[in-house]
Amino acid sequence: MTLLEEVRREYRKQVDEHYEENRAAALKIRDILAASPVNYNGVFDKTVHIPKVYDRETIDRFQEIAGMTHRIFEKVITAYQTDPEYRKLFPFPKELEELMCLPIPYDSKLPMARFDLFYYEDTGDFKFCEINTDGTAAMVRDLEYRKALAENPAHRAVSAMYDLEPFEVFDSWVETFLRLYRTYPKHVEKPNVAIVDILDNATMGDFEEFERRFKAAGVDCEIVDVRDLKYNDHALWSPSGKKVDAIYRRAVTADVMEHYDACADFIAAAKNDDVFFAGAFATQVIHNKWLFYVLHRPETKALLTEEEWAFVKAHVPVTVELSEEYISLEEVQVNKDRYMLKPMDAYASKGIYASGRECTQEEWDKVTEELYGTGMICQEYCEQYLTENIDFAWGDGTWHPYINMPGLYTYDGVFHGFLFRMAADDRIIVAHENERTAPVFVLNGRK
Repeated sequence: MTLLEEVRREYRKQVDEHYEENRAAALKIRDILAASPVNYNGVFDKTVHIPKVYDRETIDRFQEIAGMTHRIFEKVITAYQTDPEYRKLFPFPKELEELMCLPIPYDSKLPMARFDLFYYEDTGDFKFCEINTDGTAAMVRDLEYRKALAENPAHRAVSAMYDLEPFEVFDSWVETFLRLYRTYPKHVEKPNVAIVDILDNATMGDFEEFERRFKAAGVDCEIVDVRDLKYNDHALWSPSGKKVDAIYRRAVTADVMEHYDACADFIAAAKNDDVFFAGAFATQVIHNKWLFYVLHRPETKALLTEEEWAFVKAHVPVTVELSEEYISLEEVQVNKDRYMLKPMDAYASKGIYASGRECTQEEWDKVTEELYGTGMICQEYCEQYLTENIDFAWGDGTWHPYINMPGLYTYDGVFHGFLFRMAADDRIIVAHENERTAPVFVLNGRK
């Protein structure tokens, strides 16, 4: 038995032998989370009772994945910005294309991303689920769920026996952000930083924690609705009257384009290079789900080393548009268990349709016929990896196999931590529905 298997068995033993104590603690944890920053406007994500624990070897594997993926994506962004023929492979309108081709005047094409994986622990193999860049969110979840574990008797017992190290994703981003800012030619010694979004859509718990961490690093920081920024005298100004020197952009590109006129001042400052902002609009190349189709194209192969191309072929699900140009309706309907449907550009599980495996043949035929030719994408279904867990607070208090989906937070290509999500069956994980979030630790050894 490996040390990691030993830890997982110990968690189960502690729960089974102290069942009522753990059940009562889980209900208390539910109340703690309801009063924590993960609760925004009455909605917060549920959790399971046992955190996720990986060994150091797996964490090293995640760092390898993050580094390789980052290198490939920087090449794709560079090709998009410099090669008009390559740009034609993507479905972006001219107005957005103009923003995406703006020069990136600092030392990273992809400052922040989250790579969501179907990771198969038994083999170290994986498939990508999706990529998040602009607007990458939910960092506060791991922090708050980890704090709540202080009430979990099973975790207290295991932590007393084994060295379990948590991950840190706030100060490391502040450090990365400021390092990249110092490579910006117009940087100032003490910048005023604004965290910006369409605040109607914001995850305020994240923002407030990042604001605290910037201030703790000696940097003035405020949270601002991107629509409230004002541009004059070649400078961008916040509603508080401060000149904004650097922006941590959480406003996803789709939201900015939807509110294009209201964001005109921010866009003007960006076009004139009068403000630093991470990430640049070019990150939308990676955020859009059509990326997976382009990655398999020969035009992308020409950009990559043999090792990078093999990585793409092995780990990026085959993806096409659900239309006559790419795939026949008959192929999709006859092989329903092979495919799933997604919108071209969305986030937080918005608009995701069930995979063919979740539908009867009649349901699948109906939905595919209705959506055929409407701009949806059709993607290869990826097998799920499941591990046992238990949910007292929202579930039935019995052990079940749960889907595992590690999301890797990467800052300028370096892996720093997780958004780790689960679901108690083999269906698609859907935010705020069947989704469960668990804090993650790395196992360093016995105490």
